[in-house]
Amino acid sequence: MKFSRRVRNEVEVNLTPLIDVVFLLLIFFMVSTTFTKETHLSIDLPEAAGKASVVAEKQIEISITRGGDFALNGVTLLKKDLSSLKGAIERVSAGDSTMPVIVTADAATPHQAVVTAMDAVGQLGFVKLSITTRSAANDE
Repeated sequence: MKFSRRVRNEVEVNLTPLIDVVFLLLIFFMVSTTFTKETHLSIDLPEAAGKASVVAEKQIEISITRGGDFALNGVTLLKKDLSSLKGAIERVSAGDSTMPVIVTADAATPHQAVVTAMDAVGQLGFVKLSITTRSAANDE
């Protein structure tokens, strides 16, 4: 007896739609991703028992009061926000981001005020940042 064989159709997977979807997802993620330039500040913390550092001729001094008010080279700013501080720093520095910046804060200053000052300095591209301290009393 002779049985007839069934003709098998080859199963074929079309990869074209899969590749299209993968490329669309890739394009979507590339377009929707934001690339930020992260700036790192090199912070020069003076030692409390060390000698005073040499003062540069031109420098920017940001003073922060106990209440969180900012003063730039002795001139008090009216607002406590980041944009007014950045604008004042830009005016004083005249675009020179190589000037050293000194942050002087009261011991009871809110931490957010110091972070705001450091953030403004970092966003403007300054890399020479110092934080002032006072000498500790020797109990010896």
